[in-house]
Amino acid sequence: MSLGLEIKNLNFYYGRVQALKEINIKIEPYKITALIGPSGCGKSTFLRTLNRMNDLIPNTHAEGEILLEGENILSKEIDVVKLRKTIGMVFQKPNPFPKSIYENVIYGPKRHGIKDKATLDELVETSLRGAALWDEVKDKLHKSAYEISGGQQQRLCIARVLAVKPEILLMDEPTSALDPISTIKIEELMEELKKKYTVVTVTHNMQQAGRVSDYTAFFLNGKMIECGKTEEIFYRPRDKRTEDYITGRFG
Repeated sequence: MSLGLEIKNLNFYYGRVQALKEINIKIEPYKITALIGPSGCGKSTFLRTLNRMNDLIPNTHAEGEILLEGENILSKEIDVVKLRKTIGMVFQKPNPFPKSIYENVIYGPKRHGIKDKATLDELVETSLRGAALWDEVKDKLHKSAYEISGGQQQRLCIARVLAVKPEILLMDEPTSALDPISTIKIEELMEELKKKYTVVTVTHNMQQAGRVSDYTAFFLNGKMIECGKTEEIFYRPRDKRTEDYITGRFG
């Protein structure tokens, strides 16, 4: 069963600078939610709060609630390693490890204690199939991940996340570093992924948000201006600032 998230009164600070202001949003399960807005508006900061990646940045703190099955993941009692297994993240630029394709995929499962080779072999195939990459790399699993294309590397990074069996996928501009053909493959993959996972993605590409997302949230100056079904946000926005951004008047 895939999970949703409920965010209540979320504030986030880099030192004394407030980057997110009173964010309230529900992330629906088995849907793609796109986060849009100009550079520096808080989209990626918000995305990283959803699995506590911002904890890695010194002198930051969050206030409010991010509820996963009714439990506030911002609580000090939360096991952050377990949380990041449940809520996986794919970054803007492909970041495969300097290892073989096979070793990249099994990295997470091995860290979580899986050592049986047959189990690992099965996980590799399942995860690469889940990332629509198996047919392209099945004969070169023990070659370096650096030997495949950028688009394939990004799908390998998705497979690496899938291998630890998450419930929610966070994707921070996953196609911004890719060519148009690779971008289409990732978008098609996202459509498949939402059948099994809840997906939250940051994008600067309005056409992409319109193509792949079910829901869209518009951020501006650290605030979420509005959120709703993508069709409504794009064609019947309630706030003029949303309309101005989507139509290219600013941003």
